[in-house]
Amino acid sequence: MKIISTLFGLACFFATTLAAAQTTEANIKKLIEPRLGKGAQVQSVLKTPYSGLYEVQIDGDVIYTDVNARYLFIGRVVDAQSYRDFTKERVEAITKVKFSDLPLDQAIKIVKGNGKRVIAVFEDPNCMYCKRFHKSLEDVDNITIYSFQYNILSPDSIEKSRNVWCSSNPAKAWSEVMSDGKAPPAAAAGCVAPHEKVLALGQKLKITGTPTIFFADGTRIPGAIDAKGLEQKLSTVK
Repeated sequence: MKIISTLFGLACFFATTLAAAQTTEANIKKLIEPRLGKGAQVQSVLKTPYSGLYEVQIDGDVIYTDVNARYLFIGRVVDAQSYRDFTKERVEAITKVKFSDLPLDQAIKIVKGNGKRVIAVFEDPNCMYCKRFHKSLEDVDNITIYSFQYNILSPDSIEKSRNVWCSSNPAKAWSEVMSDGKAPPAAAAGCVAPHEKVLALGQKLKITGTPTIFFADGTRIPGAIDAKGLEQKLSTVK
């Protein structure tokens, strides 16, 4: 009976503690949203082990606050001894996607070598950093690239992407546009590219810039990386 009583007491303690934590987090959410400006939506509030700070998730990003939501801490929490970036890890975790859920039929497929390694890239034909990334891909083999034409930079991005999509060989045409600046012929009337679907997908995934690279494990890298950086990242993907 004593053991049962002890276990019951522990259960009550943990239930009370959990309820108190949930109340605190709900209160912080209520307090902080109006202070973040019109339209700001807090996805969640979690207590961290870092000096009493609370993690606030907003649109795929992370900031920190105190228990009274009076102060905001905008930046990264890094272990001073190991230099482990806890903020980066959390952002990667909350922005992960299920790669198999991406509508790959709306992307241009480019296969190099055996194509065993896989990435998906959201990019714009007028994006200089995207073109730089394609130059880097020339030094990477045995990879399949799914290029989503995420036209957000210029009014003529849609037309350029449509011409590529509607060409006889979209993979070749896209590579020529991004690596050599060679534009394909104008698309035939009536050919429809998945521009609006990709745009909606990118907005859903909270992609704010190009290129944004997704890996098979669901993690992403915003911005261009060189061949060495890509190889290093691919080597960590299971």
